[in-house]
Amino acid sequence: MHYTLQPLPALALDRGAPLLSLYCNSGSPEDIELQNLIFHDALNAYLATSNSLFFVSTKSAQDSRLDQLCEHVVQTRFRNIPKDVIEQSKKMFLDTLGAIVRASSKRYQAGNILAQFAKEQGGKPLASVIHRGFKTNLVNAALVNGTFGYYCDVESHHVEAVAHVAAVITPTSLALSEAYLLTGKDLLAALVVGYDVETRVSNALDPTQLYKRGFHPSCVAGAFGAAAAAGSLLKLDREEQKRAFGLAGCQASGLLAWATDQTENSRPFQMGLAARNGITAALLAKEGFGAPLSIFEGKNGLFNAFSDRPKPERLVEDLSKRFTIMEAAFKLYSCCAFLHPGADALLSIIQQNDLDHKQIAEITLRFPAPGASIIDNNELKSHNAQYILPILAVFGEVNIEDILFERRTDPEVNRLSKNTHLIYDEELGPVFPEKYTSVVIVKTKDGKSFEERVEYAKGTPQNPVALGEIEDKFRKLTARELTEARIERCITTVKGLDKLQTMTPLINLVKN
Repeated sequence: MHYTLQPLPALALDRGAPLLSLYCNSGSPEDIELQNLIFHDALNAYLATSNSLFFVSTKSAQDSRLDQLCEHVVQTRFRNIPKDVIEQSKKMFLDTLGAIVRASSKRYQAGNILAQFAKEQGGKPLASVIHRGFKTNLVNAALVNGTFGYYCDVESHHVEAVAHVAAVITPTSLALSEAYLLTGKDLLAALVVGYDVETRVSNALDPTQLYKRGFHPSCVAGAFGAAAAAGSLLKLDREEQKRAFGLAGCQASGLLAWATDQTENSRPFQMGLAARNGITAALLAKEGFGAPLSIFEGKNGLFNAFSDRPKPERLVEDLSKRFTIMEAAFKLYSCCAFLHPGADALLSIIQQNDLDHKQIAEITLRFPAPGASIIDNNELKSHNAQYILPILAVFGEVNIEDILFERRTDPEVNRLSKNTHLIYDEELGPVFPEKYTSVVIVKTKDGKSFEERVEYAKGTPQNPVALGEIEDKFRKLTARELTEARIERCITTVKGLDKLQTMTPLINLVKN
């Protein structure tokens, strides 16, 4: 049994907290609790006879982590966020808004069903269902727009956390900001803390462990990201935020069962669920609804429920120093992020060697073994290497129509699909999920062989995409849904998000 002397943030002094906290951080949970109580009573009895300026807290290290995370949400405001982080948040917001607008099209089944669902459920009309011309209650707006956010599978993601963070926190933040007439600065701060919390929860659980158990990291951790973003906008205090996290944990869900749903409806629905669950948790916490106050650790906590090898320290690692939104990876193809390095490699081979798809005899993709199964002949076209790579070879791009509609009716796509192979590469395994290192080998009909290795896909922080490219992507995604004038006004408005007093000017551009 040993103890750690841990100083609290200076900010805590204003709230009557101890100047120093002494945590017992080893042994069984029962031993920790007992020893903390014994030590607390003995030491404070001694301190009562001295002139000491501090007293002892009996909080466990696990409570400390949760408190720090809550404090991070409560204290992070626009004024204390670095400028480059704010600019990244705008970039991510524009990118996600483009994906939502494209997904809202009436050409796509999922959006039509969900929009009708939201209309029928009714409720107080506070937040817009994007590009559908009506408002609904906050919970339904988060559900529908969150589903839109991931529908095209083209919004940004976080590589290490294997999380579609933007699709969850952007709709959550936009709904609350619209409903309560909050400023652009409020929204940007919410995006930053929401991103921080979701990625930290996913990494603390270990996304590979979630996949092993059949859970979707983006949905399980996403509820916490949404609860953090909503808590920031609702100005929850630390205890309210703790309850919001507790309620988010009680709702945490998201099975990988969607991988067998060829309609591609239940896949994006996972992000809608995360947004809905997180915003519900924060709204209830604001009203005083009770919740478990140690949601992550302990016998019935999130870590024991979802992971065999949790990493609790990842919750607060470099907290308030490292903003994980800076690690967002922007997508250039509508498909699973695991396929993006391979897509870059394939297109590079074709372009550098001036190959026509009719010359290609065989395509082989080597991918880290721990993640390969999710893209190996998956029933979902968006997650199927044997489908996506031939699409790229033949058409040079992948968009939402390629995911929703069958392209193997094209003779060349069909031929290459039958001649595309995936190797579960054990040598690449140790780098996953920090990197999705991919090796592509292309063999031609005349016996030539070309090989390309890509460590980081275009759009990742290590291989960044410029803001101008994201603006062009927004134009392309929204071209069928918005007029050219509205598109350009959207881009300009998002660039000046920190100047907006309400979201009304932006919402008016995309509400119908």
